[in-house]
Amino acid sequence: MTQTLHADAVRLLTGWQPPADAEADLAQTLTLLEHGPEVMAKPHPDGHVTASAVIVSHDRSRILLCLHGRHDIWCQLGGHLEPEDGDLAAAALREATEESGIAGLVVDPVPVDVDVHHVNCAGEPNRHYDVIFLVYAPADAVAQVSEESHELGWFAPDALPSPLGADTARVVRNAMARLG
Repeated sequence: MTQTLHADAVRLLTGWQPPADAEADLAQTLTLLEHGPEVMAKPHPDGHVTASAVIVSHDRSRILLCLHGRHDIWCQLGGHLEPEDGDLAAAALREATEESGIAGLVVDPVPVDVDVHHVNCAGEPNRHYDVIFLVYAPADAVAQVSEESHELGWFAPDALPSPLGADTARVVRNAMARLG
């Protein structure tokens, strides 16, 4: 698993032009990837790569966010990579589907952002190097709260809830910029 995901991450992020406000996070992520495939899994002490999704409504007017079950902040849906994930976009799509309960989501395979943030992972301080994708919801999307969230909500990009994750507004802004 980790070798395939690592190769995908290196291929995907090398040469990718991030939004200007994500350049430093991309540089940090590329440096982490130099450590090899072990950075794709949770136990790595310097942090590990994760994948997340900004889910946009069918009419492109709203973003689905979750009130995170552990951190009590509103943020995009996402998480750790799993052995069955073929690539980072597939991991983001899997996480989005699991955490939203929405069938028929479609992922844009080009990232919209990369965000490096500190977390407590399995009770230990660590860092997530989160590669973020835009995911499109079908017209009949009905979100269902999973065990990982306290709540889910659809929000206009200019009316995000509080408390918001540290970089969530930036991530939403970069996702909306991709939409045009």
